[in-house]
Amino acid sequence: MDKMKKLANGLEMPRLGLGVWRVNDDDATNSVKWAISNGYQLIDTAAVYKNEEGVGEGIRQAGVNRGDLFITTKLWNADQGYESAHQAFNDSLERLGLDYVDLYLIHWPVEGKFNDSWRAMEEIYENGRAKAIGVSNFHQHHIEELMTTAKIKPMVNQIELHPTLTQVQLRDFLSKEDIAIEAWSPLGQGKILQNETLVEIGQKYDKTAAQVIIRWHLQSDIIVIPKSVHENRIKENFDVFDFELSEEDMNQIDSLNINERLGADPDNFDF
Repeated sequence: MDKMKKLANGLEMPRLGLGVWRVNDDDATNSVKWAISNGYQLIDTAAVYKNEEGVGEGIRQAGVNRGDLFITTKLWNADQGYESAHQAFNDSLERLGLDYVDLYLIHWPVEGKFNDSWRAMEEIYENGRAKAIGVSNFHQHHIEELMTTAKIKPMVNQIELHPTLTQVQLRDFLSKEDIAIEAWSPLGQGKILQNETLVEIGQKYDKTAAQVIIRWHLQSDIIVIPKSVHENRIKENFDVFDFELSEEDMNQIDSLNINERLGADPDNFDF
């Protein structure tokens, strides 16, 4: 499998990366350093995670060429709006210690504000300080509303997605619009790792349930960012390019969907 996904603007984005939600600065530094040393290029953080400084330190300690990495951060809800989005982006860059990010996302669709935020993000993109821009937690109708004023279509939509929340309808829409799909909480926050079907499929390939889930995302053309603060798990999560799930396995995993959200519904959040 090609480890890179070509975005609508031609930028190549790694299909598998490290997420650092709910990870403190020190753990973020170590996780990022371990991930990069084990072949990861994509690192996904956000202003609200309060660990951009730790991520930046991990990048520096890893000692690799900046051009070999793909760094994502996100605009938080309280910072949405045209002027405040510009300021928030500058603050994120400073905390990361970087001159640019590879992908900047609107974290949640704050009504009445995300169109203005997007205008700022288009300018950030046009001046090269973000190599790609996108959204997170946007339903189809949010993207359609955004496009009433946008000049540039989002290149990525990062959404909650795992075998018990497969979001097929939204994925079909995004694919038609050439918007790359990225999954957060891809392992269902650990709640599905004991699932009998996933464990049994893993046994066939001498893989863990987590590796099976990550592989299912990859074969479904979904960019995936599992989180871990343990070096052995970070390594294990990346060891998924040496096997391929059969069509039957893929269908079995698809059938686990029960539309179960672990996070907030983007139509109803209060933060």
